[in-house]
Amino acid sequence: MNEIRIHKWRIRLPKSRFLRILIGILFIIGGLFGFLPILGFWMIPLGLTILSFEIPLVRRWRRRFVVWFRRKWEGRRAAKEKRRREKPTPPV
Repeated sequence: MNEIRIHKWRIRLPKSRFLRILIGILFIIGGLFGFLPILGFWMIPLGLTILSFEIPLVRRWRRRFVVWFRRKWEGRRAAKEKRRREKPTPPV
């Protein structure tokens, strides 16, 4: 597994396990300095995602988040669809 796919984006990772772990840790550390102009808080979740491919504990956290997020997303989508169906159409 040498790439991370997030929706339509693909991020290629080095083949070395050590480098992948190092990159993940550096992203998290860089995210802690998110108030600086170049760095950002977006680096923390990306670093955790990279680490989740190497560390089982982080993988479980990621999987739980994905399951939670999908349930929440589907629930909102279903509620929106239900409101749309129940909305009366104005007479012509």
